[in-house]
Amino acid sequence: MKVEQVKITEVGPRDGFQSESTILKTEDKIDVINNLTDAGFQRIEVSSFVSPKAIPQLADAAMILENVKRNPKTTLAALVPNAKGALRAVDAKLDEIVVFLSASESHNKKNVNRSVQDSLTGFKEIADIAGKNNIPVQGDIATAFGCPFEGNVTAKKLAEISNEYKLMGFKGVTLGDTTGMATPPVVIDAIHAIRDKVPDLEITLHFHNTRGVGLANVMTGLNEGITDYESCFGGMGGCPFAPNATGNICSEDLIYLLHEMGIETGIDLDQMISIAKKVEKLVGHKLPGQVMRAGHRLLSYSMDEVPTAVGA
Repeated sequence: MKVEQVKITEVGPRDGFQSESTILKTEDKIDVINNLTDAGFQRIEVSSFVSPKAIPQLADAAMILENVKRNPKTTLAALVPNAKGALRAVDAKLDEIVVFLSASESHNKKNVNRSVQDSLTGFKEIADIAGKNNIPVQGDIATAFGCPFEGNVTAKKLAEISNEYKLMGFKGVTLGDTTGMATPPVVIDAIHAIRDKVPDLEITLHFHNTRGVGLANVMTGLNEGITDYESCFGGMGGCPFAPNATGNICSEDLIYLLHEMGIETGIDLDQMISIAKKVEKLVGHKLPGQVMRAGHRLLSYSMDEVPTAVGA
């Protein structure tokens, strides 16, 4: 199945920044989000309406939405953990609510201190608030491709959770590779199981590059006809409740790959590289992105910029 166009969600303002110990200035976050909108992103995960005590870095979610530049072509999404957060999101005029749980009981307990069923029950209240305010809901499944405590997560479990999401009226499901345990065969099994049980539910793939196969998993998704992906500027991110977790697949690297394959994203790669370099300065440490350093494949240099070998 030939994919000609892909929609990329930039999760950096939430998934990337929340991993930083130094609290970033709200105005800097707003500036980065505005830059992402200008670069052509159709969807940006801007923050989370989690308790400020839980994640101080994201305490300014409402302020960001109040002051960020709105563009009808760009959906601004945010994580919402409970009904209280949903009400705050409504007040902030959020475009799209994202809810999340872990596929495994043990990781869900570590991550949100709930059972999977308790999380699903709580989502019904969020879905009710969202429905009354005409706000679409996207359902994320963390540890979708493996759990650091329980091992494999069955494709059947993912399909069952996806079906619960569909019954609650969610617009789609995002499969999150929180632990970087995804491999092409595992990804294929997950996609097929969900399509068999809930054929009309939109699937988004969110990979981490923990074991270096993030973009290989994207290629697998493309071969299966998946057109929605999530990534992070500079390859930032990670989960504090997943041992040895590393960052998300890098937005610039993903965009570069897709453009080289002739797949349209609507995103300006040069602008994205500039954003990643700006973010690197803001956080004060080197980011793992590669294209942000190497540039385009056909980037040209003058002969004078490169030393000439001396000797025989």
